[in-house]
Formats: sequence, structure tokens, C-alpha cells
Amino acid sequence: MSYYLSSESHLDPGPIYVRENGQLHMVNLALDGVRSSLQKPRPFRLFPKGFSVELCMNREDDTAQKEKTDHFIFTYTREGNLRYSAKSLFSLVLGFISDNVDHIDSLIGFPEQIAEKLFSAAEARQKFTEPGAGLRALQKFTEAYGSLVLCSLCLRNRYLVISEKLEEIKSFRELTCLDLSCCKLGDEHELLEHLTNEALSSVTQLHLKDNCLSDAGVRKMTAPVRVMKRGLENLTLLDLSCNPEITDAGIGYLFSFRKLNCLDISGTGLKDIKTIKHKLQTHIGLVHSKVPLKEFDHSNCKTEGWADQIVLQWERVIAEAVKPRETSKPRTAAQRFYGKQSRAEAPLKRPVADTHMNSSEKLQFYKEKAPDCHGPVLKHEAISSQESKKSTKRPFEESETKQSNSSQPSKQKYVCLAVEDWDLLNSY
Repeated sequence: MSYYLSSESHLDPGPIYVRENGQLHMVNLALDGVRSSLQKPRPFRLFPKGFSVELCMNREDDTAQKEKTDHFIFTYTREGNLRYSAKSLFSLVLGFISDNVDHIDSLIGFPEQIAEKLFSAAEARQKFTEPGAGLRALQKFTEAYGSLVLCSLCLRNRYLVISEKLEEIKSFRELTCLDLSCCKLGDEHELLEHLTNEALSSVTQLHLKDNCLSDAGVRKMTAPVRVMKRGLENLTLLDLSCNPEITDAGIGYLFSFRKLNCLDISGTGLKDIKTIKHKLQTHIGLVHSKVPLKEFDHSNCKTEGWADQIVLQWERVIAEAVKPRETSKPRTAAQRFYGKQSRAEAPLKRPVADTHMNSSEKLQFYKEKAPDCHGPVLKHEAISSQESKKSTKRPFEESETKQSNSSQPSKQKYVCLAVEDWDLLNSY
């Protein structure tokens, strides 16, 4: 490629001839100055010979290069030649919106089929793992589609995920199953308070095994149901096993769960187990099971919904972030998660729960009228429990008649709230 630095074209006059006395002569004298002035200037070559130009498209970074090639689909022919075709307009628009999904105002009323594709596109770009922007994007989907985003969440033994992604977890709505087993939450954790929120009133299965809970935590969790008839009122399955700080008094708070069909209180700090069995059967109709119930083996609890892969992405990102800090500060994340309670205390409490599990029988209860809650192996137990009910029917009816004949002040005393309950209500 060559360029000439001249804007005007100089014409070469060529040789000059003069006719003299009928003969034509070429003028050679005194024309050197004229020829030099009329001679065409030599071209100035801007680039040397053999210079080639390569067309470059925004090679500042990989992101810009990806944006240019993202509009095409590259394939190979049978001969091994590279072939590309343009993407559809729908795919291009979907990719653009997923890249800016955190700037969406609202998705309420948007078609579910398109929203699922948009969610998958944003998930493939790992937009939900970005701090700040990921939370805003996830909230737009959860407030519009609820249980479609996530209907079941299993965080068993994932205390780091709870610590780093607490706000994201709290954004999930209309969950039906929540597994928080072996997370060592404690009575004062923020997530335990969030369980009583109206957004989680749809939870029917709750697993809180081995979470360092005491009677105070159970009282706090059941306060909205006992007083305001809201919160976890639809709970049908509850696992409180391996929490040795829960005593007989804490079990009394569970009587407010009228829809409870399955309960596991194995490994707790109960003293009068016989009385607890009788109270559970009398108040909410739960019968002690002599064989382990399949509902508490954690085989059916898993993460289900559009966001099932997002939880795995969170866990992978957090694991990669924690690895470099393991040599210098291995307990930073754990101490931030547990607050005042260090994780070093956890192994001290675990053997206590294990001794309860080994020394005493499994304290798992089921409701006879719920066939889904127990298998055919429990038919013999159901018959025996019915016979025991018939034998205790008359004393129970007599106690009911005595309560009905009691005076009005006694009823008022039954619904009277304690000072601690009022403090809990004021905190909501």
C-alpha cells in the first residue's frame, strides 16, 4: 500500500521541437531548468514495501472481544472449515438483558416461560454470584415468581454459605421445605428470626437438627404462632433432634403447631419422657414411633427450582475465596458467622447429643390420621395406639367437661401472656 503526498497532478510536456528554415530541431539547450521544474516529483512511500494491514476489532480486553463474537455461532464443516452464522434476535436481546439483569425494574406479570430462559441466561453468566448486583437481580425474580425460583432449599452443613449469602437466602419466598441441619445457628441467629417472617409462612417441612438451640430459641420461633396465629402455622414436619439444650419446657411451645404430623426430638435434654409422650398425644395427636421414620433420613430433602445451581455456584465461589485465607486466618469466616460463640465450642456439645441418641430411644412422633407420614410397618402401632386412646377417652372427656365448667377468670388466665412473650412481640 503506498500513498503520494501530492495534491496536484503535474503534466510532463515531453521533448520540445522547433522548426527552423523548414527543418525540425529538438531543443536541448537551456531547458534543464524548465525540465527540473516540470518534472513529476518522485512518489513518497508512506509504508515500506510488503507492508500489510490487519483489521482489529476492539482488542482492548477479552470482554470487548467476547461482545463482538457473541453475536455469532461458530461451527466446523466436515472439511474442517470454520463456519459462522448469526444468532437470532431473541438470543441477542436475551443475552443483553441477562448482562444487565440487576437494572430491571420489575418482572411482575412477565411470562414465566421467557423469565425462566432469562434466569438461565443470567445464571450461565454467573450474575447471581456478583456482590450487590446478584442480590438485586435475585430479588426481582423471587418477588415475581416465588416458589418457581425455589420451592425447596437444602443447606445441610453449609454454614459458610449461610454466613456469606444470608441476604440472598432471606430473599427466597414461598419455600415449602427448608433444611438447616448441622449449621450451628444458635438461638440468636438472624436466620432463625427470619423463619417467623410472613414470607416463610408456606414452609411445611423444617429441619433444625444439631443447631445449638435451647428453650429460648424454640420460644422465639413459636411466638408468632402462639400469639398472633401467623408465621410457621402450616408446619407439618419438624426436626429438632441433637439439640441437648431443649428441655421439657421447650417442648411445651410446640403444642401451637396444630398441623404438625411428624416430629423428631431425639437427642434433646428431656427428663420426663413419659410425660412428654402423653402431652404430645393429648394436645396435638402425635404418637411415638417405635421404628425410625423415613421422613427424617434427609433423603427426600434437596434444592429444587430455577435457582438449584445457584446454591452450588455460591458454595464453589466461597470455597475458592476461603482457601487462600486458610493458612493465615482459618477461623475468620466461622467467627463472623457465630458471633460471640466460637466454633471451638461445637465439638464439646456434639458428644452430649450423641450420648442422648445412644442412651435413649429415638423420639420420633407421627400423627395416625396422616397416612403419608408413616408406612405399612406402622400399622400395628396404629392399632395399639387406637386401643390406648379408647382406654383414655373417658378420663379425657371428663377433664374436658371440668374445663368447660370452669369459671371465666380461669380462661383468661390460660390466654394470659408472659413478660418474655410481650418482649418478643415488641421486637417484631
